[in-house]
Amino acid sequence: MKLPIEFVNRMNEYFSSDSNVSSEGFWESFDSQAFRGIRLNSIKTDRSDFSKVVERMGLSEKKVPWCEGGFYVEDESMKTGRDPYYLAGVYYSTEPSAMLPAQVLGAKPGDYVLDLCAAPGGKACRLGEDLKGEGLLVANEISEQRVKALLRNIERTGIRNAVILNENPDNIARRLPLFFDKILVDAPCSGEGMFRRDPSATKSWEQYGPESCQVIQKQILNATDLMLKPGGEIVYSTCTFGLGEDEEMVLDFLKDHSDYEVIAHPEIEGVTHQKEGSILPGAMRIWPHISEGDGHFCVHLRKKAIQEADSNDNIPELRKTKKRSDHFTYNQSREAFLSFMKDILADNDYEEYENYVNKFYVLHSDKIHLLPVDERLFDRLVVVKSGDFPGEIKNTNTGRVFVPSNCLALTLNYEGIRKDSILSMPREDMRVERYLKGETIIANEEENKVLKTKGFVVVCVDNYPLRFAKKTPDGTFKNLYPKAWRLV
Repeated sequence: MKLPIEFVNRMNEYFSSDSNVSSEGFWESFDSQAFRGIRLNSIKTDRSDFSKVVERMGLSEKKVPWCEGGFYVEDESMKTGRDPYYLAGVYYSTEPSAMLPAQVLGAKPGDYVLDLCAAPGGKACRLGEDLKGEGLLVANEISEQRVKALLRNIERTGIRNAVILNENPDNIARRLPLFFDKILVDAPCSGEGMFRRDPSATKSWEQYGPESCQVIQKQILNATDLMLKPGGEIVYSTCTFGLGEDEEMVLDFLKDHSDYEVIAHPEIEGVTHQKEGSILPGAMRIWPHISEGDGHFCVHLRKKAIQEADSNDNIPELRKTKKRSDHFTYNQSREAFLSFMKDILADNDYEEYENYVNKFYVLHSDKIHLLPVDERLFDRLVVVKSGDFPGEIKNTNTGRVFVPSNCLALTLNYEGIRKDSILSMPREDMRVERYLKGETIIANEEENKVLKTKGFVVVCVDNYPLRFAKKTPDGTFKNLYPKAWRLV
């Protein structure tokens, strides 16, 4: 591969100055095959069953050492984008070294977490999984086009407690000062770690250079500080190798923000840790010639808790807004929604779901949201998704009825769904592909014995929910798989 001369010279200088990292094999790595990986979704499948899922997918069980649930894909013919398991959110397809930052940040249930540069969503999805439905994930993407991919991936993963924003970081900082416990900044960068995966990236590098990214990175980090609580944590990461975007960027931030310290992590297999005497002790790198990944830089920072802040002080003033709906409409819509869910869920799971609805229910312009915080926190921000969006209320001749969203089924657990409301097909069943293409499918005789005569049914692949279909008395299903998601 032909690499930019400036990049080659700079990296040669780097290796000659850092005796802890050998350059042997570095240049050859750019001519080798890029690594592929998947990360299994712990919301959909228990981590104790990961091996079974990998075996069912026909993959070799070669784990990514720096990420729990990460596996390498060695079969070059595997097309993850058409795989029913991928479409059901069982796994996320991503480059292996990109799995490191979210693992390092270590979100815990109850945390308020922000992924500031989130698209396409691999890291945000992992953070949402780690929250286990408790706390709040805010996933932001400044690009209007890229935020669409972020929305799809959050929905596919089945994360309920996520708010997706399409905002400038400065605007979020003004609205949500000192709000978050943990923030991930996978910053826009020159993308040197992408060279072997996408050779055209070298042309972009030559055209714009790392310097153009450094201005943006500094602005983002300064905004991040304004949003982080005292005692909170930041992970800053890039997929590039340049000191100016990595170590030096962090050192400049620490110079301007003396209330931060680097969190040093125990040794992680496959990750190069910078020791005392290095440029930035505690920083971590994945090198493409040392580990099986395209390359990533990562550092974990903690904001010192200089003063104990009352948690209420972190919540912005909620300005008075007009009532979103009258009391009658609010309750009528809630009842229609719960009636639908009672028809879908088993009794015990319905009771749990009803408690969840009672706690987080929001009705906004006939759209139902389940949100663990006051929705007015996000006033004056561009909100793409406001928490869990199970569906909306529509007026009919028979009254107000609930219509499920495209993503509601993806948030449900197979074990909690009524058996007469499930059509689960094996992965190899040809009807799975027909369903994903939007075609009509038909229940067999045995399935019809169990299924309800008519109404909404959750369609699954190997017990993993995909979406809904509407059954008719003759055993056929009106396909409700969204057009934008269908296979072609």
